[in-house]
Amino acid sequence: MAIALIVGAGSGLSASLARKLAAAGYSVVLAARDTAKLAGLADEIGAMTIACDASTRHDVETLFGAIDATGDVLEVAIYNPSSRVRGPVTEVDPDEVHKALQITAFGAFLVGQQAARRMQPRGKGTILFTGASAGVKGYPQSASFAMGKFALRGLAQSMARELHPQGIHVGHIVIDGAIRNPGRTEPADKPDSMLDPEAIAESYMQLIAQPRSTWAWEIELRPWVEKF
Repeated sequence: MAIALIVGAGSGLSASLARKLAAAGYSVVLAARDTAKLAGLADEIGAMTIACDASTRHDVETLFGAIDATGDVLEVAIYNPSSRVRGPVTEVDPDEVHKALQITAFGAFLVGQQAARRMQPRGKGTILFTGASAGVKGYPQSASFAMGKFALRGLAQSMARELHPQGIHVGHIVIDGAIRNPGRTEPADKPDSMLDPEAIAESYMQLIAQPRSTWAWEIELRPWVEKF
């Protein structure tokens, strides 16, 4: 079976993606630092779970080694993790900023590199990176997030230019706005003012299914009320 890997899996968008990928016939692999939280979803869709700190080379290499051991082919890889440190640039802890960059950007490189290595021999596959509005505009008191997401966007663009001619579709999805999740409620006078994770996941599925004559390397998703 074709494998679809979601790194940084959890509730919300990742769960919506996992269900849609499973329904489309993929064998889903869910990777996260805490796999216990994925037990219910994994049982529901028959997914494999693998513990992985995506910011560390060892864990990422171990993750892909486990995928190779299944004997199936990696068809889709999606990278979701990110981290931020809020606060004035003069006051934020450099060690925490470094950690955030490792998760948001370096981990994306590690996963993208390993995925590309497995897709190149077949000349086929899709690698998607979950970005944010912070990757195209830096906000005050959010330097670490801007740094990480700008780097992520640059990585995706570079990989797209290199790998598209090799048959591998690389995409960057700018999520501009708050995602609707349990515990988050929309104002009564502004329905659909948050991004619906099911609708976001549908856009990812459209990217995965895009004919190569019309590949998009980047799309932006935002609610109808969001300013940009």
